[in-house]
Amino acid sequence: MISETLDTAKKNNPHLEEYLKEHRDVEFVPSLNEDHFRRDPLNLIYPVGDPIFIHIYVPGKRSHPVYHAIEPRMHENREKYDRIVELMLKLAPMEESYETGDNFEDLLDSLLKRITVQEGGETKLSRLKGKVPVTAKELEIIKYQLIRDIIKNGLVEPLMHDPYIEDIHTVGLNTIHVVHKVFGMLQTNLRFRDEIHLENYLRNLSERLGNPVSDANPIVDAAMPDGSRINIIYSQDISMKGSSFTIRKFTPKPPPITQLVKWGTFSPEIAAYLWLCLESGMSLVVSGETASGKTTSLNSMVSFINFNKKIYSAEDTPEIVVPHPVWQRLLTRETGTGRTLELFDLVKTALRSRPDYIIIGEVRGKEGSAAFQALQTGHAVLTTFHASSITKMIQRFTGDPINVPIRFMDNLNIALFQEIIYMEGRIIRRCSSIQEIIKYSKERDGVLTREIFTWDPAQDRHYFTGRYNSYILEDKVASKMGIGDPRKIYRELDRRADIIRRMTELGYLDYDSMNNTMRAYFERGFAGMPDEVLG
Repeated sequence: MISETLDTAKKNNPHLEEYLKEHRDVEFVPSLNEDHFRRDPLNLIYPVGDPIFIHIYVPGKRSHPVYHAIEPRMHENREKYDRIVELMLKLAPMEESYETGDNFEDLLDSLLKRITVQEGGETKLSRLKGKVPVTAKELEIIKYQLIRDIIKNGLVEPLMHDPYIEDIHTVGLNTIHVVHKVFGMLQTNLRFRDEIHLENYLRNLSERLGNPVSDANPIVDAAMPDGSRINIIYSQDISMKGSSFTIRKFTPKPPPITQLVKWGTFSPEIAAYLWLCLESGMSLVVSGETASGKTTSLNSMVSFINFNKKIYSAEDTPEIVVPHPVWQRLLTRETGTGRTLELFDLVKTALRSRPDYIIIGEVRGKEGSAAFQALQTGHAVLTTFHASSITKMIQRFTGDPINVPIRFMDNLNIALFQEIIYMEGRIIRRCSSIQEIIKYSKERDGVLTREIFTWDPAQDRHYFTGRYNSYILEDKVASKMGIGDPRKIYRELDRRADIIRRMTELGYLDYDSMNNTMRAYFERGFAGMPDEVLG
């Protein structure tokens, strides 16, 4: 449940009302947008699902905002909570094991009845039996914390609830920091009590994820139940400031391309270009540095693939989200024989299934050569890659360990480059360039490319430098669409850019509305789209 008004939030969450007694003039906002970054003074609270709320404010004489997670807590009588946990651990082994969260809550209620007694109603006999006296309010808080710590994400649970968080990071006993989609890097009010608390947390979490961390296995990469990725560095022998971890949050429904246009990552013309290219079966690499938004952009453009196409995805961790009805999702894993099923194996398997599109989460090794085998046999491929320019991308593809022969590089059609920039204290991501791969030149022993979109950081504006000069649009897409005069393809691009612009302005900014609109387009053409977006 997410409270929509402050009155409702305080009524349903007494701990929030208590918190607000010490924090005045707070603005309650049901959801955030980029305008909130410019609030002065900045002092707002937003809900992320009862009973958790987030307070963003600038305290005292500081100039940078902080992130305060508000949740039910035992601020006093920590000993009482620890005593209840101790008694539960003694009784739990004699109980039936639980299989679901609901089973655990039933077990928890049963155990709490046996080891606690409501204050004011306890008797001498109950004290002799070792029951812990609690108030009704304390009992609710204890139950919340037990569920949070045992079957959910413990200390970072509020952060995992927050849809505006991208990364969660801590080093040793330092305060946990987050990367916020609106406010950038923020210090939170959350930290581990001591080394024992931190190390127990990491051991328990990694065991639940099936990849236990230890002194013998100090570095762990794993996928959390919601799809988020966690990297753990355990032991002071490696991490000098203490054990650390980073969580990259996973979004079940990634932002659609209209949202990326609103954020400025793409222009409407770039979105229209991608629409034409992907609808026509072009292959594309999204390339850039770490955290530049490569996977987010890749997910957003999948909506431009015909919904009647067959798609296979291959990944180490599940980050690709495909809305199409025929989607086979393949993941690497350890086999029972101790062998690892790698991306290379998954791509080869996908090729045997004759999909229309193969999406590879990220090319790092020999799976890149398998991807180019797929391109040579007529399959379209989408993937992400780590390279900051077209020259470096080609060098990495043709060098070790990928080793794609340079004469095969022109099987790829488009390279889209992204950057992450810190501007006025916040993080922004921009498509910095789109390059078309034209052909391999035997004379130059190299690949001919052409930049058709570029980004001017001074103006924060994209320019379509490839108008009337796009090889992919004129020589590839126009013919596939049956357009006799290749120059007319730019009219089609402008038409689609106007549609994207109107969809963005009209608020088609969520995953479902965007995909429902594109599904209707692929079923009935432009006639299937709402009149309001057609103009």
